[in-house]
Amino acid sequence: MSTGNIQEYNGLWVFVEQRDGTPAQASLELLGKGRDLAEKLKVDVTAILIGHNVSEMAEELIFYGADRVIIADDPIVKDYRTEIYADILAEQVFKEKPEILLIGATCIGRDLAPRISAQMNTGCTADCTELDIDKEMRLIVATKPFFGRDLMADIICPLHRPQMVTVRPGVMELKDQDRKRQGELIYVDVNCKEEDIKVKVLETIRAVSDSISLEEAEKVVAAGMGVGSKEGFEMVKELAELLGAQIGATSLPVDEGWISEDKKIGQTGKTIRPKLYIGCGVSGAIQHSAGMINGKLIIAINTNPKADIFNFADYGIIGDINEIVPALIKELRAIKG
Repeated sequence: MSTGNIQEYNGLWVFVEQRDGTPAQASLELLGKGRDLAEKLKVDVTAILIGHNVSEMAEELIFYGADRVIIADDPIVKDYRTEIYADILAEQVFKEKPEILLIGATCIGRDLAPRISAQMNTGCTADCTELDIDKEMRLIVATKPFFGRDLMADIICPLHRPQMVTVRPGVMELKDQDRKRQGELIYVDVNCKEEDIKVKVLETIRAVSDSISLEEAEKVVAAGMGVGSKEGFEMVKELAELLGAQIGATSLPVDEGWISEDKKIGQTGKTIRPKLYIGCGVSGAIQHSAGMINGKLIIAINTNPKADIFNFADYGIIGDINEIVPALIKELRAIKG
Protein backbone atom coordinates (compact mmCIF):
# COMPACT_ATOMS: atom_id res chain seq x y z
CA MET A 1 0.00 0.00 0.00
CA SER A 2 2.59 2.50 1.06
CA THR A 3 5.40 2.42 -1.47
CA GLY A 4 3.49 4.82 -3.77
CA ASN A 5 3.00 8.55 -3.26
CA ILE A 6 3.37 9.05 0.47
CA GLN A 7 2.39 12.72 0.06
CA GLU A 8 -1.21 11.48 -0.32
CA TYR A 9 -1.25 10.52 3.35
CA ASN A 10 -2.28 13.09 5.93
CA GLY A 11 -3.48 13.15 9.49
CA LEU A 12 -2.90 11.28 12.74
CA TRP A 13 -5.22 8.48 13.86
CA VAL A 14 -5.68 6.80 17.22
CA PHE A 15 -7.46 3.46 17.54
CA VAL A 16 -9.63 3.70 20.65
CA GLU A 17 -10.06 0.44 22.48
CA GLN A 18 -13.23 0.07 24.53
CA ARG A 19 -14.88 -2.53 26.69
CA ASP A 20 -18.55 -2.33 27.65
CA GLY A 21 -18.69 1.26 26.47
CA THR A 22 -15.72 2.43 28.51
CA PRO A 23 -12.59 3.65 26.68
CA ALA A 24 -9.27 2.10 27.65
CA GLN A 25 -7.07 4.52 29.57
CA ALA A 26 -4.20 3.69 27.20
CA SER A 27 -6.27 5.04 24.30
CA LEU A 28 -7.11 8.25 26.16
CA GLU A 29 -3.41 8.71 26.93
CA LEU A 30 -2.66 8.35 23.21
CA LEU A 31 -5.27 10.95 22.27
CA GLY A 32 -3.50 13.49 24.47
CA LYS A 33 -0.08 12.62 23.07
CA GLY A 34 -1.53 12.48 19.57
CA ARG A 35 -2.84 16.02 20.00
CA ASP A 36 0.70 17.26 20.78
CA LEU A 37 2.21 15.40 17.82
CA ALA A 38 -0.53 16.56 15.43
CA GLU A 39 0.07 20.19 16.33
CA LYS A 40 3.70 19.81 15.24
CA LEU A 41 2.52 18.42 11.90
CA LYS A 42 -0.43 20.86 11.67
CA VAL A 43 -2.90 18.02 11.04
CA ASP A 44 -6.12 16.78 12.65
CA VAL A 45 -6.43 13.95 15.16
CA THR A 46 -8.95 11.27 14.24
CA ALA A 47 -10.11 8.65 16.73
CA ILE A 48 -11.52 5.44 15.30
CA LEU A 49 -14.00 3.69 17.58
CA ILE A 50 -15.49 0.23 17.05
CA GLY A 51 -18.18 -1.29 19.27
CA HIS A 52 -21.87 -1.33 20.14
CA ASN A 53 -23.76 1.57 21.75
CA VAL A 54 -20.60 3.68 21.80
CA SER A 55 -22.01 6.93 20.42
CA GLU A 56 -22.06 8.62 23.81
CA MET A 57 -18.41 7.70 24.32
CA ALA A 58 -17.50 9.26 20.97
CA GLU A 59 -18.22 12.77 22.25
CA GLU A 60 -15.93 12.13 25.22
CA LEU A 61 -13.08 11.38 22.80
CA ILE A 62 -13.48 14.90 21.38
CA PHE A 63 -12.94 16.27 24.89
CA TYR A 64 -9.73 14.23 25.18
CA GLY A 65 -8.22 15.66 21.99
CA ALA A 66 -9.84 14.18 18.87
CA ASP A 67 -10.97 16.50 16.06
CA ARG A 68 -12.96 13.73 14.40
CA VAL A 69 -14.30 10.38 15.55
CA ILE A 70 -15.01 7.62 13.04
CA ILE A 71 -17.60 5.31 14.61
CA ALA A 72 -18.44 1.74 13.60
CA ASP A 73 -21.41 0.99 15.87
CA ASP A 74 -23.08 -2.38 15.45
CA PRO A 75 -24.09 -5.34 17.67
CA ILE A 76 -21.77 -7.62 15.67
CA VAL A 77 -18.71 -5.73 16.95
CA LYS A 78 -19.77 -5.56 20.59
CA ASP A 79 -16.94 -7.95 21.52
CA TYR A 80 -13.43 -7.71 20.13
CA ARG A 81 -12.59 -10.21 17.40
CA THR A 82 -9.37 -9.77 15.45
CA GLU A 83 -10.80 -10.59 12.04
CA ILE A 84 -13.67 -8.11 11.90
CA TYR A 85 -11.95 -5.30 13.82
CA ALA A 86 -8.93 -5.54 11.52
CA ASP A 87 -11.12 -5.51 8.42
CA ILE A 88 -13.06 -2.41 9.57
CA LEU A 89 -9.94 -0.50 10.58
CA ALA A 90 -8.06 -1.48 7.41
CA GLU A 91 -10.99 -0.43 5.22
CA GLN A 92 -11.05 3.05 6.75
CA VAL A 93 -7.27 3.43 6.57
CA PHE A 94 -7.28 2.42 2.89
CA LYS A 95 -10.03 4.95 2.26
CA GLU A 96 -8.71 7.98 4.16
CA LYS A 97 -4.93 7.43 4.13
CA PRO A 98 -3.68 8.70 7.52
CA GLU A 99 0.07 9.20 7.76
CA ILE A 100 0.26 8.00 11.38
CA LEU A 101 -1.72 5.33 13.26
CA LEU A 102 -1.27 4.94 17.02
CA ILE A 103 -2.50 1.88 18.94
CA GLY A 104 -2.15 1.09 22.64
CA ALA A 105 0.13 -1.88 23.38
CA THR A 106 -2.59 -3.64 25.35
CA CYS A 107 -3.56 -7.28 24.87
CA ILE A 108 -6.02 -6.21 22.17
CA GLY A 109 -3.64 -3.69 20.60
CA ARG A 110 -0.81 -6.20 20.40
CA ASP A 111 -3.13 -8.59 18.62
CA LEU A 112 -4.68 -6.05 16.25
CA ALA A 113 -1.64 -3.98 15.20
CA PRO A 114 0.34 -6.74 13.40
CA ARG A 115 -2.74 -7.69 11.35
CA ILE A 116 -3.24 -4.08 10.25
CA SER A 117 0.47 -3.67 9.55
CA ALA A 118 0.43 -6.72 7.28
CA GLN A 119 -2.68 -5.58 5.43
CA MET A 120 -1.20 -2.13 4.89
CA ASN A 121 2.22 -3.48 3.85
CA THR A 122 3.84 -1.14 6.34
CA GLY A 123 6.00 -1.44 9.43
CA CYS A 124 4.92 -1.22 13.06
CA THR A 125 7.21 -0.14 15.88
CA ALA A 126 5.97 -2.01 18.94
CA ASP A 127 5.94 -1.27 22.68
CA CYS A 128 7.28 2.27 22.47
CA THR A 129 7.86 4.50 25.47
CA GLU A 130 8.42 7.90 23.79
CA LEU A 131 7.11 9.60 20.66
CA ASP A 132 8.24 12.72 18.85
CA ILE A 133 8.02 14.31 15.39
CA ASP A 134 10.78 15.09 12.92
CA LYS A 135 9.03 18.10 11.39
CA GLU A 136 11.42 18.45 8.46
CA MET A 137 10.88 14.85 7.30
CA ARG A 138 7.28 14.58 8.63
CA LEU A 139 8.20 11.40 10.42
CA ILE A 140 7.15 10.05 13.78
CA VAL A 141 10.19 9.12 15.85
CA ALA A 142 9.30 6.16 18.08
CA THR A 143 11.62 5.34 20.97
CA LYS A 144 11.80 1.98 22.68
CA PRO A 145 14.32 0.25 24.97
CA PHE A 146 16.48 -2.58 23.73
CA PHE A 147 15.48 -5.74 25.58
CA GLY A 148 17.91 -6.43 28.37
CA ARG A 149 20.19 -3.53 27.49
CA ASP A 150 20.69 -0.06 28.86
CA LEU A 151 20.05 1.45 25.42
CA MET A 152 17.18 3.27 23.74
CA ALA A 153 16.46 3.02 20.00
CA ASP A 154 14.83 5.73 17.85
CA ILE A 155 12.93 4.08 15.00
CA ILE A 156 11.41 5.72 11.91
CA CYS A 157 9.44 4.45 8.91
CA PRO A 158 10.37 6.79 6.02
CA LEU A 159 9.12 4.82 3.00
CA HIS A 160 5.78 3.34 4.05
CA ARG A 161 2.45 4.70 5.21
CA PRO A 162 0.78 4.77 7.56
CA GLN A 163 3.56 4.95 10.11
CA MET A 164 2.30 2.56 12.80
CA VAL A 165 3.29 2.57 16.45
CA THR A 166 2.04 0.72 19.51
CA VAL A 167 2.63 2.49 22.81
CA ARG A 168 2.86 0.94 26.25
CA PRO A 169 0.02 1.88 28.60
CA GLY A 170 1.01 4.31 31.32
CA VAL A 171 4.00 5.94 29.61
CA MET A 172 2.03 8.91 28.26
CA GLU A 173 0.34 11.43 30.52
CA LEU A 174 -3.43 11.21 30.76
CA LYS A 175 -4.51 14.78 30.09
CA ASP A 176 -7.57 16.48 31.48
CA GLN A 177 -10.71 16.75 29.39
CA ASP A 178 -11.49 20.01 27.64
CA ARG A 179 -15.27 19.98 27.55
CA LYS A 180 -15.33 23.10 25.37
CA ARG A 181 -13.75 21.27 22.44
CA GLN A 182 -15.93 20.48 19.45
CA GLY A 183 -15.42 17.93 16.72
CA GLU A 184 -17.02 15.85 14.01
CA LEU A 185 -18.68 12.45 14.48
CA ILE A 186 -18.60 10.24 11.37
CA TYR A 187 -20.62 7.00 11.30
CA VAL A 188 -19.60 4.15 8.99
CA ASP A 189 -21.46 0.97 8.13
CA VAL A 190 -20.36 -2.47 9.31
CA ASN A 191 -20.80 -4.68 6.27
CA CYS A 192 -20.43 -8.12 7.81
CA LYS A 193 -22.68 -10.99 8.84
CA GLU A 194 -22.16 -13.21 11.86
CA GLU A 195 -21.97 -16.35 9.73
CA ASP A 196 -19.02 -14.84 7.82
CA ILE A 197 -16.87 -14.52 10.95
CA LYS A 198 -14.71 -17.53 11.82
CA VAL A 199 -14.37 -16.78 15.54
CA LYS A 200 -17.43 -16.94 17.79
CA VAL A 201 -17.56 -15.43 21.28
CA LEU A 202 -19.28 -18.00 23.48
CA GLU A 203 -18.78 -16.34 26.85
CA THR A 204 -17.01 -13.37 28.37
CA ILE A 205 -15.62 -13.76 31.88
CA ARG A 206 -14.46 -10.58 33.58
CA ALA A 207 -11.45 -10.64 35.86
CA VAL A 208 -12.45 -9.94 39.45
CA SER A 209 -10.11 -7.82 41.54
CA ASP A 210 -10.47 -5.99 44.82
CA SER A 211 -7.84 -3.45 43.85
CA ILE A 212 -7.23 -0.95 41.09
CA SER A 213 -4.72 -1.77 38.36
CA LEU A 214 -1.07 -0.87 38.69
CA GLU A 215 -1.31 1.47 35.70
CA GLU A 216 -4.00 3.54 37.44
CA ALA A 217 -2.50 3.49 40.94
CA GLU A 218 -1.35 6.80 42.43
CA LYS A 219 0.95 5.04 44.93
CA VAL A 220 3.04 1.93 44.25
CA VAL A 221 5.46 0.06 46.51
CA ALA A 222 7.69 -2.33 44.55
CA ALA A 223 9.63 -5.32 45.84
CA GLY A 224 12.91 -6.23 44.18
CA MET A 225 15.63 -8.85 44.49
CA GLY A 226 16.73 -7.26 47.73
CA VAL A 227 13.67 -8.57 49.62
CA GLY A 228 15.53 -11.88 49.64
CA SER A 229 12.71 -14.12 50.85
CA LYS A 230 8.99 -14.70 51.07
CA GLU A 231 9.06 -13.11 54.53
CA GLY A 232 10.79 -10.03 53.15
CA PHE A 233 8.20 -9.75 50.42
CA GLU A 234 5.32 -9.98 52.91
CA MET A 235 6.91 -7.18 54.92
CA VAL A 236 7.02 -4.92 51.85
CA LYS A 237 3.43 -5.89 51.06
CA GLU A 238 2.37 -4.76 54.55
CA LEU A 239 4.08 -1.40 53.97
CA ALA A 240 2.08 -0.99 50.78
CA GLU A 241 -1.18 -1.77 52.56
CA LEU A 242 -0.48 0.75 55.32
CA LEU A 243 0.27 3.43 52.71
CA GLY A 244 -2.86 2.61 50.73
CA ALA A 245 -0.59 1.72 47.81
CA GLN A 246 -0.60 -1.05 45.24
CA ILE A 247 2.13 -3.67 45.47
CA GLY A 248 4.34 -4.25 42.43
CA ALA A 249 7.49 -6.22 41.79
CA THR A 250 10.51 -6.89 39.65
CA SER A 251 11.01 -10.31 38.05
CA LEU A 252 12.32 -12.20 41.10
CA PRO A 253 9.21 -12.11 43.34
CA VAL A 254 7.12 -13.07 40.30
CA ASP A 255 9.44 -15.94 39.32
CA GLU A 256 9.42 -17.18 42.92
CA GLY A 257 5.62 -17.24 42.91
CA TRP A 258 5.22 -14.66 45.69
CA ILE A 259 3.06 -12.43 43.51
CA SER A 260 1.15 -12.81 40.26
CA GLU A 261 2.54 -11.96 36.81
CA ASP A 262 0.17 -9.01 36.40
CA LYS A 263 2.04 -7.17 39.18
CA LYS A 264 5.39 -7.19 37.38
CA ILE A 265 6.71 -3.77 36.40
CA GLY A 266 9.17 -3.25 33.56
CA GLN A 267 9.97 -4.14 29.98
CA THR A 268 8.13 -7.45 30.16
CA GLY A 269 5.49 -6.21 32.59
CA LYS A 270 3.44 -3.11 33.33
CA THR A 271 4.39 0.51 32.77
CA ILE A 272 3.29 2.79 35.59
CA ARG A 273 3.20 6.52 36.26
CA PRO A 274 2.30 6.89 39.96
CA LYS A 275 2.52 10.03 42.05
CA LEU A 276 4.58 8.03 44.56
CA TYR A 277 6.85 5.05 43.89
CA ILE A 278 8.87 3.33 46.63
CA GLY A 279 11.39 0.70 45.51
CA CYS A 280 12.37 -1.75 48.25
CA GLY A 281 15.49 -3.68 47.34
CA VAL A 282 15.11 -2.63 43.70
CA SER A 283 18.41 -2.19 41.83
CA GLY A 284 16.98 -0.02 39.04
CA ALA A 285 18.16 -2.11 36.09
CA ILE A 286 16.62 -1.17 32.73
CA GLN A 287 14.37 -4.25 32.72
CA HIS A 288 12.45 -2.73 35.64
CA SER A 289 13.16 0.99 35.40
CA ALA A 290 11.73 1.21 31.87
CA GLY A 291 8.35 0.59 33.49
CA MET A 292 8.48 3.10 36.35
CA ILE A 293 10.95 5.88 35.55
CA ASN A 294 8.10 8.34 34.83
CA GLY A 295 6.85 8.23 38.41
CA LYS A 296 6.37 11.72 39.89
CA LEU A 297 8.19 11.01 43.19
CA ILE A 298 10.60 8.07 43.35
CA ILE A 299 12.01 6.83 46.66
CA ALA A 300 14.62 4.07 46.70
CA ILE A 301 15.75 1.82 49.56
CA ASN A 302 18.84 -0.26 48.81
CA THR A 303 21.98 -1.43 50.58
CA ASN A 304 24.14 -0.76 47.52
CA PRO A 305 25.04 2.95 47.23
CA LYS A 306 25.97 2.38 43.56
CA ALA A 307 22.62 0.87 42.61
CA ASP A 308 21.29 2.29 39.34
CA ILE A 309 18.03 3.38 40.94
CA PHE A 310 19.84 6.10 42.90
CA ASN A 311 20.74 7.77 39.59
CA PHE A 312 17.12 8.80 39.01
CA ALA A 313 15.45 8.52 42.42
CA ASP A 314 14.26 11.76 44.03
CA TYR A 315 15.16 10.40 47.48
CA GLY A 316 17.48 7.54 48.29
CA ILE A 317 17.88 5.60 51.52
CA ILE A 318 21.05 3.50 51.72
CA GLY A 319 20.38 0.67 54.12
CA ASP A 320 18.89 -2.75 54.78
CA ILE A 321 15.18 -2.99 54.03
CA ASN A 322 14.90 -5.46 56.92
CA GLU A 323 15.68 -2.55 59.22
CA ILE A 324 14.18 0.39 57.36
CA VAL A 325 10.84 -1.11 56.28
CA PRO A 326 9.92 -2.39 59.79
CA ALA A 327 10.69 1.10 61.16
CA LEU A 328 8.38 2.65 58.56
CA ILE A 329 5.67 0.11 59.36
CA LYS A 330 5.96 0.88 63.08
CA GLU A 331 5.59 4.63 62.46
CA LEU A 332 2.61 4.16 60.14
CA ARG A 333 0.86 1.91 62.65
CA ALA A 334 1.40 4.54 65.33
CA ILE A 335 -0.04 7.26 63.10
CA LYS A 336 -3.07 5.14 62.28
CA GLY A 337 -3.55 4.43 65.99
